[in-house]
Amino acid sequence: MKWFAGLLSCWIAANAYALDLSGVYACTGDDVNEGKYTGTVTMKLRPEHSKGADASYDFQLEVPDYGIYKGHAAAHGMHAAMHFALPAENGEYGGKTHDYGTGIAEFKKNVKGQLSFRKFYFEPGFKGGNTGVEECVRK
Repeated sequence: MKWFAGLLSCWIAANAYALDLSGVYACTGDDVNEGKYTGTVTMKLRPEHSKGADASYDFQLEVPDYGIYKGHAAAHGMHAAMHFALPAENGEYGGKTHDYGTGIAEFKKNVKGQLSFRKFYFEPGFKGGNTGVEECVRK
């Protein structure tokens, strides 16, 4: 019985950070060049490319009047790297404005118990380089 309890506790510890971050998130952001904005992030787990605390996601950010940024995220526990880009136009990655980038996010439960994340992002090709921050809460 002690052996089973030990095995069970190891399994629980190994899967403690296997929380599925999938969902639709309402976001507010502050972009160095564009200012304040709102958007919607959708993340969908790719279970065939995920194991334990390491998870892969399809990522989409929709920002009114700017467009739909598609990409992917790689997560370890409650931290994720996210890549996003506007669709290519005339062979230009990220569209004619080169609007693409990479972000890093930390997920946590907010005071209401909702899953949320804060993301810092960098866009090397947009307007000579750009950064910003997003705060998102799962709906």
